[in-house]
Amino acid sequence: MAVVTCIEDLRRMHRRRVPRMFYDYAESGSWTEQTFRDNSSDFAAIRLRQKVAVDMDGRSLKGRMIGQDVAMPVALAPVGLTGMQSADGEIKAAQAAAAFGVPFTLSTMSICSIEDVARHSPSPFWFQLYVMRDQEFLAAIIERARRAGCSALVLTLDLQILGQRHKDLKNGLSAPPRLTLPTLLNLATKWAWGLEMLGTRRRFFGNIVGHAKGVGNPASLMAWTAEQFDPRLDWDKIAAIRDMWGGKLILKGILDEDDARRAADFGADAIVVSNHGGRQLDGALSSVRRLGPIVRAVGDRIEVHLDSGIRSGQDVLKALALGAKGTFIGRAYIYGLGAMGRQGVTRALEIIARELDITMALCGERDVAALGRHNLYVPADFEGDWA
Repeated sequence: MAVVTCIEDLRRMHRRRVPRMFYDYAESGSWTEQTFRDNSSDFAAIRLRQKVAVDMDGRSLKGRMIGQDVAMPVALAPVGLTGMQSADGEIKAAQAAAAFGVPFTLSTMSICSIEDVARHSPSPFWFQLYVMRDQEFLAAIIERARRAGCSALVLTLDLQILGQRHKDLKNGLSAPPRLTLPTLLNLATKWAWGLEMLGTRRRFFGNIVGHAKGVGNPASLMAWTAEQFDPRLDWDKIAAIRDMWGGKLILKGILDEDDARRAADFGADAIVVSNHGGRQLDGALSSVRRLGPIVRAVGDRIEVHLDSGIRSGQDVLKALALGAKGTFIGRAYIYGLGAMGRQGVTRALEIIARELDITMALCGERDVAALGRHNLYVPADFEGDWA
């Protein structure tokens, strides 16, 4: 077996093992993919400040996210179709996260259902909600998350309308994959993945099929999904969802200070500075460029997390030093899942934790809570003077 030392190693393994349409689903953005690329490359523009002759014994990565103890300030982000990257993928990821001591977030568009994950996960997980037009379905899925013991609701705000992702359209993305000639030819080279998928009954969107009215098969599912994302989502609807849920609430998809202030006034427990991994508004600024201004605007009133672009423990450190209280990783753990199943998710978390620990030490800190801008060299124009 190849020696895995970084997240990029897992990405290469993932690409070799998983069918093209599902690899492309994870490794793509919308339109020209400018924002998708910037999310990662903008982290590289920030440099680290080395400090020496500091006692580095007794280091700690432990923290808290929305009042929950975490082994490090990293949560697994919600990723749709995770169960197509590896059979029963959401269950494997939830188990790996629980064993490691970090939160797992289940997507509305998961392959394994809320109930399935709850039965197999040793710890409560967070549930990410897309707001659908079907109010009966919306109320029911919130209640299902509550009954399953989900400890937080992560409400995604930036997918009222689906961004155009060229690769998904060209690949004919579906779950399970439609058996066209190009797909069959590609699947023939992914026999290990195929054998694994044959061994599970979980191949459809488990939170929707059998739960949404009139959705009982893949054809009806695709038609329902295409019509359901609610473009009318506004703060009044968010308030109604908050009241319906009644528990910890995280608002994901904030890139603007005014929206951040509104979220803080609203009483959410946390916001996630995120551009949906560059999969929605191409041409938007990267999440890490927007983090500092948003922290300065509301960081004393609400917990600010960051999502989009993290591929290493050094990226996590930079986000924390810029003021984030927590971070989310999506692609980084999906690479591991697609490459090696549950073991790959664990390996991704181990890599990030080790990189975070070593980098923190070389920056002269023993505790992630002590990280700040004093640990970084940030270009003077990093946040930009945008008219």
